Amino acid sequence: MAAFCSPSSNLPVVYLPGECVHILPTWSVTIRVWLKRDSGQYWPSVYYTMPTTCSCMSFNPETRRLSVGTDTGAVSEFILSEDYNKMTPARTYQAHQGRVTVVLFVLEIEWVLSTGQDKNFTWHCSESGQQLGTYRTAAWVSGLQFDVETRHVFVGDQSGQVTILKLEQDNCSLVTTFKGHTGNVTALCWDPVQRVLFSGSSDHSIIMWDIGGRKGTAIELQGHNDKVQGLCYASHTRQLISCSSDGGIVIWNMDVTRQETPEWLDSDSCQKCEQPFFWNFKQMWDSKKIGLRQHHCRKCGQAVCGKCSSKRSTIPLMGFEFEVRVCDSCHESITDEDRAPTATFHDSKHSIVYMHYEPTTGNLLTSGTDKVIKVCLSVCCIQWSRSEAHYQTRHPDTYMI
Repeated sequence: MAAFCSPSSNLPVVYLPGECVHILPTWSVTIRVWLKRDSGQYWPSVYYTMPTTCSCMSFNPETRRLSVGTDTGAVSEFILSEDYNKMTPARTYQAHQGRVTVVLFVLEIEWVLSTGQDKNFTWHCSESGQQLGTYRTAAWVSGLQFDVETRHVFVGDQSGQVTILKLEQDNCSLVTTFKGHTGNVTALCWDPVQRVLFSGSSDHSIIMWDIGGRKGTAIELQGHNDKVQGLCYASHTRQLISCSSDGGIVIWNMDVTRQETPEWLDSDSCQKCEQPFFWNFKQMWDSKKIGLRQHHCRKCGQAVCGKCSSKRSTIPLMGFEFEVRVCDSCHESITDEDRAPTATFHDSKHSIVYMHYEPTTGNLLTSGTDKVIKVCLSVCCIQWSRSEAHYQTRHPDTYMI
């Protein structure tokens, strides 16, 4: 693993494919290009000073077009030279009235998609620079994905809701909305092959929405102890990579048949021993028994008391990689084979705020609140390198090992 320092604490990063790795982080109001030299060290190549702080970015390798969102609501585009030693400003869109949260460039239709804290989703024509349309969201958007084939856009916002829109040239229509998180949506990831959408949330959970199956299946993944900060999908190995703000990185095996978590059932008494719950005054009076607190079995969803759910177990195929409450009968039915983990857990050793996965090399990049960017090589081999090389700052423009 390689690591180097950056003066920005909330760092959007783009990691470029190729034999020489190129990294484009933002530093305050400066966009910097880093090149990996023959020595294996990362050295700054070129930089461009923006009029305001950069908030997000995306890069298209085919056109070498870099799209940068800013705190003032503008989206600026640059063209990088073939040797990545020159940045040429191309166009600026005044897309939002507040901070740009996500920006995407869609080469196939020459559109620039963006969302902002002004609660607007907008799309522009990159050829003419004209705004094609806008859509007002329920809350400011923190996740954005686009399916080129169907022109569906997936929008995750701070209310915990995911909205699907159908985009046309100059208008859009609402397809559906769904909500499964109790916290705000912090990350989205779309697999166009399996037609599956992954959403991460501040409630520590991930939900896999099977949109292509058209059966409304939603699979929960519980493997983090803090807010999910990023999601990436490796389609060739069918692995989902997730990270959280406590530094945890989880690699999920999605090439297994997973089960939906059951709906929690309602009952006035334990569905195992029939003891009344504490709000069931009539049964408490009739049976002369003290009311009990209600719990739920994570495997069957039944309402049970503490005595009838004293056991804990992992249920990996239901997404529970940590031990959760199950009723005694379900605990007996879970075999050692059922408890076999479907994910691996790794510690990045810094509080992650952003993650980027490069599928052509299998390399994973994370940036953290500690102002350090880390690159892990071939992360999808399920082998997480624990050796780290930290690059110390000697000069604001020079980073040495």
